Amino acid sequence: MEEQKSSPEVETDSKPRTGSGCQFPPGPACTNLAEIAGSPSRQVHAVTYSDFSPWRKHTILFIVSWMTLAATFSSTSLFPAVPEIALDFSTTTEVINISNAGVILAMGSSSLIWGPISEIIGRRHAYNAAIFVLWICSVGAAVAPDFRTFTSMRVLGGFTGTFFMIAGQTIIADIFELKVRGTAVGLFMAGSVSGPAIGPCIGGVIVTFTRWRVIYWVQVAMVGFGLALSLLFVPDIKKTKENGEDEVNIVEKDKKESLSTLEILAKFNPSGIFRPIMHLNIFFADLTCGFLAFYQYALLTSVGTIINPRFHLTTPLVSGLFYLAPGAGFLLGSIVGGRLSDRTVKRYIVKRNGVRLPRDRLNSGLLTLFFVLPAATLIYGWTLQAEVGGMAVPIISAFWGGAGLMGSFNALNTYTAGKLALAYLFIIFTNADQTMDKEVLPNSRIEIIGGKYIIQYLFAAGSTGAVVPLINSIGVGLTFTICVVLSLLGGVLVLIVAKRSSNTPKELA
Repeated sequence: MEEQKSSPEVETDSKPRTGSGCQFPPGPACTNLAEIAGSPSRQVHAVTYSDFSPWRKHTILFIVSWMTLAATFSSTSLFPAVPEIALDFSTTTEVINISNAGVILAMGSSSLIWGPISEIIGRRHAYNAAIFVLWICSVGAAVAPDFRTFTSMRVLGGFTGTFFMIAGQTIIADIFELKVRGTAVGLFMAGSVSGPAIGPCIGGVIVTFTRWRVIYWVQVAMVGFGLALSLLFVPDIKKTKENGEDEVNIVEKDKKESLSTLEILAKFNPSGIFRPIMHLNIFFADLTCGFLAFYQYALLTSVGTIINPRFHLTTPLVSGLFYLAPGAGFLLGSIVGGRLSDRTVKRYIVKRNGVRLPRDRLNSGLLTLFFVLPAATLIYGWTLQAEVGGMAVPIISAFWGGAGLMGSFNALNTYTAGKLALAYLFIIFTNADQTMDKEVLPNSRIEIIGGKYIIQYLFAAGSTGAVVPLINSIGVGLTFTICVVLSLLGGVLVLIVAKRSSNTPKELA
């Protein structure tokens, strides 16, 4: 039996509130135990999940999902157009692929920039500002006169990338209760995973019938649409005093007036992002996300190198259509994985008589990590290596590989986004020392999720830049066997996190 008071991850199935997690990022008032527990001097009323109507929740969910779609669309939409872009700018396809890796690296680093900005100007303003910056950079890339300008605009736009994913997951955690949050995250992830898969399809159609720059004008329209919706519907979730006065607004106003230039610069110290990674369970979960991202971008980047020559595909339109297979798998795995994740949580709640451990959710991804993803990847790589089975085999195996990938990602993403509430629940349940939370426990979801995306996109960038030379060196089969080894290693790490007992605050399961 697992002791309810010995684990820092215990959550009872009581009426959920967003608590300190409702503010992104939390102000000083949100990090003190006495205030969380209800200090008479500063008692606050937390925004509850029921404060948002189902229509409003689903509208917000659509907006944050749409923005991740628009942001990730640009990371792969140029894949079918690489030869045309190289010709237009008098460069090589290798240089274009390196620039793609640079954009992905920028996406992974975005939390180091936009996280502090959100602390200074507030979540809603930062979210809308990031959308506007992406819109401006998309326009700049569309009209770029030379390769330097083109790459600069792409990288600058990339620096907004994962902030939409981080802020989106935080918003979802604010407005959806625990037992349905996995489904919401699954739908949200459908936006983020559809972008890399739909991008090459649309890019292939565009390049076949018109110029490659139209790809960026499509992105301009997508981002502009998201900005309009965000300005209209995405709220600035706040806490209020019992008399109705907006407490968080007062705190933030005081902070803005008192912050010196040095204090503002101090907010850009990256240690807040990297500190949570030192916790073993967080590191294992993040590393597994990195392994999965390596496979995802190996699959997407290598299509032109292995599929086109193998089946004699000569036009961007036809080769772009191949991306529909992993894209459909991404979509299916994300949605089904979300539902399976929630059902797993509910099953364990019943099993433990109402007690929920966040790591229970990870059990839903073990099947895909150990069986679905490795099997599909081995079939994909070695049938292409041996040139057997026709086109149907890589299409079907890419579909199931994509489904297995996102089925694994969903539980990890939901688990990561839930750690902030977990940290405070640990303090309350164990009556821990109030000085502990600032040193041992992360004080914001953005720190944990931001660290995850840095690791994830480091692997994605490495895969984008290295997979084609690797295939040329050791072959398709061995290259994707490496992806299988990483998947199995990730499965072992997730199994350790899901099954181990956590007895200290530093283990933050």
